[in-house]
Amino acid sequence: MGEGGSAARFFRFSRRKDIIGADVPMQFAAAGQAQAGSARRQWSGQMIFRQLFDSVSGTYTYLIASRRGGEALIIDPVLEKVDRYMQLIRELDLKLVKAVDTHLHADHITGLGALRDQTHCITVMGEQTKADVVAMRVAEGDRVGIEGLSLDVLYTPGHTDDSYSYLMGDRIFTGDTLLIRGTGRTDFQNGDPRAQYDSIFNKLLRLPEETLLFPAHDYKGDTVSTIGEEKRFNPRLQVKSVDEYVDLMNNLHLPNPKMMDVAVPANIHIGLHQEEIARKGWAVSAKEALGLRGRADVVIVDLRERAERERHGVIPGALHAPYADLQENLSAGGMLHELAVATGKRVVFYCAFGERSAMAVQAAQDAGVGSACHIEGGIDAWKKAGGVVGE
Repeated sequence: MGEGGSAARFFRFSRRKDIIGADVPMQFAAAGQAQAGSARRQWSGQMIFRQLFDSVSGTYTYLIASRRGGEALIIDPVLEKVDRYMQLIRELDLKLVKAVDTHLHADHITGLGALRDQTHCITVMGEQTKADVVAMRVAEGDRVGIEGLSLDVLYTPGHTDDSYSYLMGDRIFTGDTLLIRGTGRTDFQNGDPRAQYDSIFNKLLRLPEETLLFPAHDYKGDTVSTIGEEKRFNPRLQVKSVDEYVDLMNNLHLPNPKMMDVAVPANIHIGLHQEEIARKGWAVSAKEALGLRGRADVVIVDLRERAERERHGVIPGALHAPYADLQENLSAGGMLHELAVATGKRVVFYCAFGERSAMAVQAAQDAGVGSACHIEGGIDAWKKAGGVVGE
């Protein structure tokens, strides 16, 4: 939960109070910024950029796509607003493929689980998160990509120990780390004012001053700022040392968020009910999977993205079929459908932690691939069971 300072800046594009933003050409940060370089080349024409507001929790949610009719991602969705997000996604003819939370929220229940259930999107959070909803866990230096755009991942702890920011060309989504004329509180969920000082002063404030800043919260009607503005006008950033900042943050004496006792447990435990998949016989444990590797009647399928495979390794001999292509691969004539039909082999899916593979099993069963199953816990469980991992 963020807690900001005073401000009186309004930046509204839409007449609807709950939808702020516009489909605008992408502008980019100053030349020479390596992180923005790849994004600078990926845009042509208009992108979809919608800032959506939940007045109850003061949360900003961001819906982004490179074009109408294309793939989309959403940042910091709120459960109570999922129907509205889905309506907008349908109206813009978008396919939601990734849903991102910047951190484990304490003031609202995340919409990640509901969006995953309705769209089969990939849920994304930082690798420190305790949430079981997460299908893809990212770290500093990773990229979160969809068709036509990507977000560079910055680890910015302090508000919580799992706080991340996401840089997309000329704009950065800072979660509750850096707010408009304020900073996120640091007195719960392993918050640390020293870590936050480092995240802000040694990472975020080193971005080009014209970089647009879009936070996860605001309580006074402000919608956007810039790094340069926050350097000059954010009252919490006018400190002369880390010790002064720590003293400031340790003496805010704020009440706990009203939803904290409900939201935090709910946001930790909203993963898929994988026991239902197991009950149907569509799951194998990592230890059981060790005995399947190398069998002639089994094909192991890796659903992860290339960057995940490079970073965490692969099960040797596994076929790579990214989750994003699952629908095509399982349809009649698709690679996985034809492989299962032509060879009669049992298809065994795996991913990072079992979220995507559980959804893939259900999709495979619906497509008539009745032999499909998945490895519970993904490659994470495979490693813990002593499974061989290759590059």
